[in-house]
Amino acid sequence: MTDVSIFTRIMQGEIPADIVYQDDDCICINDIAPKAPVHVLLIPRTPITRLVDATAEDQALLGRLMLRAGEIAKQLGIGDAFRLIVNNGEQAGQTVFHLHLHILGDKRFTEGNLGF
Repeated sequence: MTDVSIFTRIMQGEIPADIVYQDDDCICINDIAPKAPVHVLLIPRTPITRLVDATAEDQALLGRLMLRAGEIAKQLGIGDAFRLIVNNGEQAGQTVFHLHLHILGDKRFTEGNLGF
């Protein structure tokens, strides 16, 4: 995919966003259409289209994203209970084709209330 995603444009400063965290590997922003009281998106700076498009070269980055997700959840006060979601493909609900992790919390999730 050759189009520049909205997430890349946010990271380049072209589009404003409510930034929760950022470092050399990733940026975390508040979701503009939250599905829980706490709903942030953790986005790698490396533009991986979908999780299935990640390669062995992305392994360390993917591991760092998982660690950052836990750290950010703690920072946001939801470290004891949160949901981490990765949508892979349009039929799974992916609307921006730049890999990102949804961190949702401060809400009780049940089988009938999965957050999406």
